Amino acid sequence: MSVPKKRRTSGSAGRRRSHHALKTVTLTKCGQCGRSIRPHTACMFCGAYKGKEVIKIKEKKTKGEK
Repeated sequence: MSVPKKRRTSGSAGRRRSHHALKTVTLTKCGQCGRSIRPHTACMFCGAYKGKEVIKIKEKKTKGEK
């Protein structure tokens, strides 16, 4: 049985790779604290989503505190 000389043409491989490019990240501002967050997600800094607190955020401890 014969073996093909070239499996994919360069154009076919390029068309397949055309979807591998990185897309820009869209950001919106949080309604509570004003930080940049991804849309349709809860804010990881204040825990708010659509103006309501949905996540309780723990405060970070300093090295001297226990």
